[in-house]
Amino acid sequence: MFHALATSTRRDILRRTIEREQSVSTLAAEYEMSFAAVQKHVAVLEAANLIVKRAEGRERLVRANPEMIARARALLARYEELWRSRIARLDDLLAETPTGRTDSDSTDNARQNPGD
Repeated sequence: MFHALATSTRRDILRRTIEREQSVSTLAAEYEMSFAAVQKHVAVLEAANLIVKRAEGRERLVRANPEMIARARALLARYEELWRSRIARLDDLLAETPTGRTDSDSTDNARQNPGD
């Protein structure tokens, strides 16, 4: 899934298909690349189940898959929570001095004993 979102073009295609269902031709018209290149981007998003493609006559219509987008969002939220807690713990560890006192303890002592 994250491989599919690795390029700005695919993220933009996904954004546009969240707003409304569009034909691959309509999507391709907005990019300075060949129709075949846009089709390949759409195929990567479809393989990741981030978009759904359906045929209507000769056109291929593409829409975002809200279920998969919600799953991706939930996964990212869990990773964000994990990393925020790790960073907070790292901040706590870095704030401690080798004697186990915090930086604020050292600053307070320096103020009380300026001549030392």
